[in-house]
Amino acid sequence: MKKNLEKHLTLRERILETIRDAIIKGSLKAGEKVAEPELAERFGISRTPIREAFRQLESEGYLKVIPRKGAVVAAFSEKDIEEFYAIKSILEGYAAKRACENISFKEIEKLETINSKLAMLAEGSDVKQFFKVHNDFHDLFIKAANNEKLYEMINGLVSKFQRLRLASLSIPGRMKNSVEEHEKIIDAFRKKNPGAAEKLVRKNAEYGGKVLMGGDPAATMKPSERSAMLHLDL
Repeated sequence: MKKNLEKHLTLRERILETIRDAIIKGSLKAGEKVAEPELAERFGISRTPIREAFRQLESEGYLKVIPRKGAVVAAFSEKDIEEFYAIKSILEGYAAKRACENISFKEIEKLETINSKLAMLAEGSDVKQFFKVHNDFHDLFIKAANNEKLYEMINGLVSKFQRLRLASLSIPGRMKNSVEEHEKIIDAFRKKNPGAAEKLVRKNAEYGGKVLMGGDPAATMKPSERSAMLHLDL
């Protein structure tokens, strides 16, 4: 029973990664249908775990499941990007401000350890692993704000826009820049400076949106490449 469950979870993860990669790389375009039969044949499984994967990918902003039509690749508009990063900057900025009151020396040390790992991942251009560890960094100080409702709100928001956040970190130079921004945020926590912590975290989030919109001259990705990565509905 346990082995069957583990196998089921492993297959589901493989399906998730396959579809995520195809969308990020542009093999699957916005509005394109993701065929259940092809995936079922490819992985040699029934459609049940595929449908479970589709539901998760819909919650992450990769797919949109339409009744009687199936799953199609979701598209983001410029307005979607602007609104997401505006709200994210406000909520995470407030969390950083509150965290300054509660964060411990041990937690600050943990942030430093996480950021050192991020620096190594940035050097190796490992975007997927960087994304996972990057989440740990933000999760730590958001929890330190000691506000359960705020934590739930931020988690609910960012989980629906994982694709945008991964796309932002995939832009050349973005991972290295993120590590540098984190160093300043850690310094603000160390100095117990809530104003600086809030300002830096908000700037960090706003910058993430700016590079996706092509508003940062340091980002070297062409507009056509950026649009293809995001499958923007322009």
